[in-house]
Amino acid sequence: MTSINWRLIFILSLCGLGMAVGSVSAIPSNVEPVIWLAIFVICAFVIARYRSRRHFLHGLLLGLLNSVWVTGAHIIFFRTYIDHHPKEAAMMSSMPLPNSPRLMMTLVGPLVGIVTGTIIGVLALVVGRFVRPREVL
Repeated sequence: MTSINWRLIFILSLCGLGMAVGSVSAIPSNVEPVIWLAIFVICAFVIARYRSRRHFLHGLLLGLLNSVWVTGAHIIFFRTYIDHHPKEAAMMSSMPLPNSPRLMMTLVGPLVGIVTGTIIGVLALVVGRFVRPREVL
């Protein structure tokens, strides 16, 4: 029986933590999606390589943990984030709860985690068809 490898998920989520901190002020909004895509592909490969089963579940859990890192960093460094992301600030003001953007981030973060986790999970399933697993981590 193959169980969930929490160590693998945590290690891979450190890329998400790096992006969370970097996206506050160092990584421009127009570059961020390209970096995330590269991270998703690399993580999907690593999941497929080190897990023989449950690729999708590992990807989904990774996406959720990444969303915790990103949401947390954006809430903790909210003023800096907003100062460096005027488009996102404008978008937040037109969404529900415009007077409570941190609450809005808290509510939207898990949804983004589910979407990105689904993407990572599907990528891991696809890569898993072509990569032979090696159970090490």
